[in-house]
This record gives sequence, structure tokens and C-alpha cells, in this order.
Amino acid sequence: MSGPVPILLMARELGLGGTERQLTEIARALDRGRFTPHVGCLHAEGLRGAELEAAGVPIVRFPVRSLYRPSTLRAGREMGRYLKQHCIRLVHTFDVPMNLFGVPVARAYRTPVVLSSQRAFRDLTPGLHRRLLRVTDHLVDGVVVNCEAIRQHMITDERVSAERIHVCYNGIDTGVFQPGSRTAGDPVTIGIVCALRPEKGLPTLVEAFAQVALAQVAPARLAIVGSGPMLPELQRLAASLGVLDRCHFEPTTNRVADWLRKIDIFVLPSLSEALSNSLMEAMSCGCAVTASSTGGNVELVQPDVTGLLFPPGDATKLAENLRTLVQNESLRRRLAANASRFIREGFSIERSAARMAEIYHGCLYHS
Repeated sequence: MSGPVPILLMARELGLGGTERQLTEIARALDRGRFTPHVGCLHAEGLRGAELEAAGVPIVRFPVRSLYRPSTLRAGREMGRYLKQHCIRLVHTFDVPMNLFGVPVARAYRTPVVLSSQRAFRDLTPGLHRRLLRVTDHLVDGVVVNCEAIRQHMITDERVSAERIHVCYNGIDTGVFQPGSRTAGDPVTIGIVCALRPEKGLPTLVEAFAQVALAQVAPARLAIVGSGPMLPELQRLAASLGVLDRCHFEPTTNRVADWLRKIDIFVLPSLSEALSNSLMEAMSCGCAVTASSTGGNVELVQPDVTGLLFPPGDATKLAENLRTLVQNESLRRRLAANASRFIREGFSIERSAARMAEIYHGCLYHS
């Protein structure tokens, strides 16, 4: 077959999430001389859908409400017709719902190459879905992971052979996420931008901030930007610790870069993490960062070079890191400059798209 290869990238929806952003950026950045990307989803509404349409990427919606309803079979037939109509030669699913729906359909309709993704530790997908994911591991030609930590997890815990796992680090738009000026003399702003979910370990951040703020180490405030089920608990915790008046809670926003340029010290206290887009974006924007030593965080944060680490759930050690950074502006500036350079040189979306294209080419022509 001559000309660009038609491929279908799939995610559940096209909203503000990190997976949706990675799929969108990859689809937009792939070399059109080599690939013609299409995007499949269950819910097409959202910011990323508008971005894909503006870039001329076709979007197809498959009406699946539940994987366990008869409508799934009809949606599968619709997907099969789309694969044949557009001569799709490679399907790549980016998240759990599409791994479970798209992979079996693509294989049933004999798509030449089928790839799935694993972008988080599978402990976050318990029960039946985890067992079904293990079935899809045997249906695909390869599994794309976003960091070395997930590669090792898939080999050790999920028994996937190493040669079938492909690492493609997340990429960010370094034209958007770039350093900006920070106003000297203001209280130091400690903060995070993320979905407020239990695995993010956010109570650790609030507890550590309270230790620093109440000790009056230096004027400091806490900004928590994001929405999710943990919000009421975090607000109650801040109130019980006597620091609610020093905390600002901002709902999910598409002005992420603007917020990151207001944050001096970015904290990622995750209990479970693969490769965090939020952490990468904060580093690229010139925040001094401190993160829990879990998963892909340790592939981004080199202690005393690009940031500081602390054990997951250890509020005392995090408070120690915060005191160090709050009191030492020159250290903050050095770590921030190193972190920004590290991300901008190694984790651009162009670099990520080039690596993904390499994976696609290798699977298409050497499988």
C-alpha cells in the first residue's frame, strides 16, 4: 500500500484529561506524509474534539453506554464497518474502556496491527476489568506504556513479554508550557494542578503545608487547582488544621499554564503515578518541584538536580522539603531552571510523536 497509512487512535472521551491530551497531541503531530490519523471515541464532546476538528482529523463516535449491553455489539459492527471503509491498518487504544472495546473489535475485523496502552498501574483497575485487560494483552501486537516504571510493572506483575512492550514517554507542548515571570516579594505559592482523586495523596500535601504555615517559616499559601471527589475532604482537613484561610481551591480549568506560572513550588504527592503530565508541565513552566518517590516520578525528578523527592504519604518529609524550598529562593531558582531545561529538551510533543511514529512503523512493517 502506497501513501500515508490510515490509523485509528481511540479514547473513551475527548475532554480535559491527560490521556485525551496525549492522544490529541499525537494525532495532530504525526507526519501526514506517513500516517492519516482518525480518532474514535465514545463521547466526542469536549475541548480535544474541537482541537482535532480544527486540525482536520476525522472523529468517529461509537455509541457504547456499557460494555455489558447489547448496544456494544451494534457499536462493534459500526466500528468494523469504519475500519473496512477507511482501510485502517493500525488501531491504537489509549485507555482502559477502549482497550476493552476497541482491541477485541479490531482483532475480530482482522486489522493488521492492534496496539493497546497502559498508562497507569493496574492496581487502579481492580476486579473484572483487570482480568479482561489481561485477556487483551494476548490479543494485541504490542502494549504502549508511558514510562519505565509501567514497563517493569507489565513485565513483573502482568506477565507481558518484554519484547511486546513499547515505551513512549508523554510529550507536552513546550510552546504553551514555558516559564514566566514570578512577582518577587509575594508570599511563596505552593500548589498542585490535578484531578482530585484518592491516588493523588492530596491529604499529605495539606498536612505538610499546615506544618510549614503554622510554624511561620515564611509567608506561604496553598493553591489546589482541580476538581474531583476529594474536594470536600481536603477542605475539611484544611479547616481542621487551621489553614483554610491560606488555601485557595480552584475548579478544573483549561488555563493550566497560567496557573503553573503562579506557583513557585509544585508538589505531586501521589500514592500511585505513572508519568505525570502535570508534573512535566510544572517543570517546563519553571516551578521548583517536589514529588513522591513513586512510579515515573523518579524518572523526572533527580534529587537536588531537577527537584526533591519524599516517600509517598510522608507528610513530615514533604514538610521538610517545603521548608527548604520556601526558605531558599536561590535553590528554588536553580532547581526550576534545571527542571525546565530537562523537560523542554527531552519531553516535547514533537519528540513523543516521533517515537510513536517509530513504534507504529516498526509494528506495521516488522511484525
